Amino acid sequence: MTKYIGIGFVTGRKHFKNVLKTYINNWLEYGINPDKNIQVHLFIAYDLKYQNTEIDDYKNIDPLLKELVASVTFIGENKIKDEMKFLVDADKISEEEAELIFGDGYAKKRNAVLYFAQKQKMDKLIFLDDDEYPMAVFKEDNNFLSWRGQSIVGTHLKYNDAADITHGYHCGYISPIPAVQFNDKLDEKSFKLFIETISNDIISWQNVKQNILENNGVTYAKKAILEQKEADEVVEEKGMKFISGANLCFNLKKGNKLPPFYNPPGARGEDTFMSTCLSNLTVVKVPCYAFHDGFSTHNSLLNGVLPVRFISADTDSVGVVTRFVKAAIGWVRYKPLLLFITQRDKYADMIEKMIENLKITLPKMSAYFGTEKFNQLITELNYYHRNVEKHYYSFQKTKEAWQKVLL
Repeated sequence: MTKYIGIGFVTGRKHFKNVLKTYINNWLEYGINPDKNIQVHLFIAYDLKYQNTEIDDYKNIDPLLKELVASVTFIGENKIKDEMKFLVDADKISEEEAELIFGDGYAKKRNAVLYFAQKQKMDKLIFLDDDEYPMAVFKEDNNFLSWRGQSIVGTHLKYNDAADITHGYHCGYISPIPAVQFNDKLDEKSFKLFIETISNDIISWQNVKQNILENNGVTYAKKAILEQKEADEVVEEKGMKFISGANLCFNLKKGNKLPPFYNPPGARGEDTFMSTCLSNLTVVKVPCYAFHDGFSTHNSLLNGVLPVRFISADTDSVGVVTRFVKAAIGWVRYKPLLLFITQRDKYADMIEKMIENLKITLPKMSAYFGTEKFNQLITELNYYHRNVEKHYYSFQKTKEAWQKVLL
């Protein structure tokens, strides 16, 4: 029996075609091809505004590569608007509900990919990111790097039949937190307090300290994980089964159970909020890695060049600091809603404590990083706190609307 596998990208980067070429060759290397009754269908939602790209940056795919996939569905602004109109005209959803599911924003582009994959009767949908590559990096005892290719698609296909959702591991620059060197401007205790205040439960200080700060911002893969013979079922904690937004596979045979992606306006966390809706689903963590090139410093990996050392995510780089500030703002924007959903009985006290901690740590963060942009965090936190009930209502309405359009 033929399996129909959807591969979803939400992209806005100029090097997307290079990423796609790497993945297609990776699938062939690991035996994912029509000769084995596997059809791969691409679903590419593109954003021309993110890096001022043009349509040809996505659609002008090498004809030889195109022949290696069964179909390519490009999801741009016009296609989404046409589908919204179709659903509204068919009285499946209202215009307001269509905006909640498919309007502007990263989460809504993910919803469009998930929707079209189900509409085209895919058996599976695997989300991949355009800044993640199918390889794992290890740090050896002599500090040399070793690399291992990863069959991301093959691993998910191996485990996904028995699950609703499977997701894998990440290595590389998986966090926007740079390699901080503590001094009299910023001590470890203050930085720990800042990270714990703005981040969510999946980012523990112990993990940040061991995998990021002590390794110049790089998280290395663990060989013991790849040697596992079984995958691990994800256990619910505080009403959540954590998943990642990429290296992620949905079993669409059970598609009527899947929730939509969501994030508050201007925030991220679409995978985190989906994680709050998975109590009744089987979620499994599978033994495969994706290398996250979070600072776009190792694009040469796409051309087969394996680094012998990593560029440190140093705080003296303007780009690194800018990305960290943007990430911190993004975390603060979605944390009120996350707390409201998962710890509502403690919500008011936790927001008050966040504001208190930020008042203590922000002057030190600003002094250390040489920017006043961190001071924006309290303003952002107050705004999203004031609007948390509005965002919660929007999240609930999004889930209700999504159930109406599931095919």
